Amino acid sequence: MEIVFLGTAGTVPTETRNHPALVIDYLNEPFLFDCGEGTQRQIRLAKINPMRINHIFITHFHADHILGLGGLIRSIDFMGRENELNIYAPPGFDRILENLISIGAYRPNRFGINVRKAGEGVILEGENYKVTCTQTDHTGVRSVAYCFSENDKRTFLKQKALSLGVPEGRLFSKLQKGNPVEIEIKDKNKILKKIISPDDVLSDPVPGRKVIYTGDTKPCENVIKIAKNCDVLIHDSTFSEEQGEVVDDMGHSTAKQAAVVAKSANAGSLYLMHISQRYTEPEKLVKEARAVFEKSYIANDFMRVKVGKHW
Repeated sequence: MEIVFLGTAGTVPTETRNHPALVIDYLNEPFLFDCGEGTQRQIRLAKINPMRINHIFITHFHADHILGLGGLIRSIDFMGRENELNIYAPPGFDRILENLISIGAYRPNRFGINVRKAGEGVILEGENYKVTCTQTDHTGVRSVAYCFSENDKRTFLKQKALSLGVPEGRLFSKLQKGNPVEIEIKDKNKILKKIISPDDVLSDPVPGRKVIYTGDTKPCENVIKIAKNCDVLIHDSTFSEEQGEVVDDMGHSTAKQAAVVAKSANAGSLYLMHISQRYTEPEKLVKEARAVFEKSYIANDFMRVKVGKHW
């Protein structure tokens, strides 16, 4: 699993930071989170194939998080896309998307777009992963944070299965898939039938990898809950403590507040995102965060973060 930061600025982009967007690449499938203006160019510079993006997740409807969608959709339509595109967003996004893609003379029409509601709980499940979301606390709009989590894994204990009398072959496969099997055991002159449960031959679950992206938000309990024991927390860190008076009114967080959330959630690491243009040297934000949570880092455009396997 790899996180690719495409845009890490706040509301106003800078020479080195584009509007918010990032990709989580899982088993060579890219999942796009937010799509600020210019995201499609960032995708190309990061050497990500936009035609392979099937799922886009929007945290809220402020312009710096969505204005890149119209251009991205036009480009992949022009490139001949035929596969459907799924966009997940808080309720009410249908109308906004219609406005975005209807601007100008060219209207994309080669593929379908499914708008799916992002409210609470699981919104997407794949073979080895799921995406969940929770409400956050931002100004004047419905906003959500997303959790991309890998399914827990249980290792098949081959020697344990053999010791219980399970013959190697198709019964092994059934047990690995979580299905009980029936075997025959010779007891003196009798043949006894015995049910072997998957729990008899599988290890305890090992948690999968887990990444949280908050979008814009004040510190909130929902994020702490969904981020519990995550590998990576990507949190709004728009301001330093010096701007503490305006942070609450604007619905954002300071770097220190993000660090408190990371510590409370027992996160593996924290990446500070949505950096205000006033911080040309954001090391100040890192220093404030590390005073609370040591494994704090500034996210920069085109930074790539590997999330290692747990097994």
